[in-house]
Amino acid sequence: MKLHSILACLSLLLATSLYADLVLEVQTIELKPKPEDETIQTEFIFHNKGSKPVKVLSIDSACSCLSASLDKAVYQPGEKGVGKADFKISSFIGRHEKSVHVQTDDPGQSEWVIPFVIEVPEVIKIEPKTLQWWLGEDGSAQVTRVTMMGTEPMHIVNLTSTRERVQFSYKEIIPGKEYEITVKPTDTSEVMLGALKIETDSKIPKYQRQLSFFSVYRRSAAEPTREVKP
Repeated sequence: MKLHSILACLSLLLATSLYADLVLEVQTIELKPKPEDETIQTEFIFHNKGSKPVKVLSIDSACSCLSASLDKAVYQPGEKGVGKADFKISSFIGRHEKSVHVQTDDPGQSEWVIPFVIEVPEVIKIEPKTLQWWLGEDGSAQVTRVTMMGTEPMHIVNLTSTRERVQFSYKEIIPGKEYEITVKPTDTSEVMLGALKIETDSKIPKYQRQLSFFSVYRRSAAEPTREVKP
C-alpha cells in the first residue's frame, strides 16, 4: 500500500514538473508599414522553453485585420518555431495594439497571447475631423486644417459636399503642405450630417480621396450651451 502511495506521489510530482512554455524571441512584434502599403507581412520566432511537448489546437485573432499561422502543430521541449503574420492596413492610422491568441493542449498555458504593435504613418492629417453646430444656434463659419505629412508635396485639387445646405471653400497656406477648409451651414434649423470629399493629387490611390465631416446636432437637456468660435 505504501509503495502504491509513493508511486502515485512520484507520478503526480513528475506530471506537475513537466510544462510547456511558448515564448517569443522579442517582447512585442512591431510592424511599420510604408505609406503606400495595403498590407504588411512579417515572420516571428519563438521557442518552447518548457519541459514537455506542446500541441497547438487553434489560432484566433482579436481583429479581422490581423491573421497569423505557425509552421507546425507540435513543438518539442527546446524547439524553435516560426510564425507568420499578415496585417491589412485599410484605414488605420497611427499606433495600434493587436493580438493573436493561440490555444494549446497544455493546462498550464492553455492560451498563449502574441502581442503586436502596428505603427501606420499619418500621411494626411485632418484636424478637426468633424465640425459641429447645435440645432438653432449661430451657424458661424468653422475651419478644418489639412496637413500633408509625407515627404512629397500633395495638393488639394477638388472639394465637394454630400449636402447642399453648406457653404465651403479651401485655401492653400503652404503649397503642397498645409490647407484650410472653411465650412458654414446655410442654416441650423434642421439636424444635418454630411461629409466633404477632399480630392488630392497623391500618387498613392488611397490618399487621393479623403473625408472630413460636419453636423448640426440637437442639443440634449444635459448639454451645456457652448460658444462656437470662428
